[in-house]
Amino acid sequence: MKKILHISSSPKIEKSSSRKLGKEIVRKITEKYPDSRVQEYDLTKIQIPHLDEQHINSFFTSPHDRSSIQNMSIRHSDLAIYQLQEADIIVIEAPMYNFTITSTLKAYFDSIARSGITFRYTGKGLLPEGLLKHKQAYIATSSGGIYSEGELKKYDFATNYTRFFLELIGINVIDIFRSEGQAIIGEEEALQNGINSIVIK
Repeated sequence: MKKILHISSSPKIEKSSSRKLGKEIVRKITEKYPDSRVQEYDLTKIQIPHLDEQHINSFFTSPHDRSSIQNMSIRHSDLAIYQLQEADIIVIEAPMYNFTITSTLKAYFDSIARSGITFRYTGKGLLPEGLLKHKQAYIATSSGGIYSEGELKKYDFATNYTRFFLELIGINVIDIFRSEGQAIIGEEEALQNGINSIVIK
């Protein structure tokens, strides 16, 4: 049985291309693995707070020494990390907003970047070692322009950052599927192109 964690971040609901693309990715994964279990994690419904000093201090305080207030302040972080640890496959929707990811998704990433839990410093190399190993991820994105190739490729700070972050904490990104060029070819055609490109490896 595969445990799938499906993370949505678009502030749009019914008309969101990234949500529709993400659902189709999940559907195709469950076709390949019929006994899969899907956990939905919608960042418009689960309010992940932006980091403040109390969160950061709590992260670096031993669980045995945390106050009740500190434990409350990181409950979202602990739950989000637990769900990642339990998952085999992550489907994460990262639509492009102003050339990068949504603020809700950034807040989520900030909440799960925990030294000693999702990554650790080893003193070897420039980057830390990711601790969420043996997991796969698929990224669904949407954009008005075309960022997978051509002149705008270097301005894709949405999927490049999402891939980098997931791999930093140890998760292997298998593929990125795109509903792109919506302002050029229209939303429906862009979405259909993204759906047609989905191959679960």
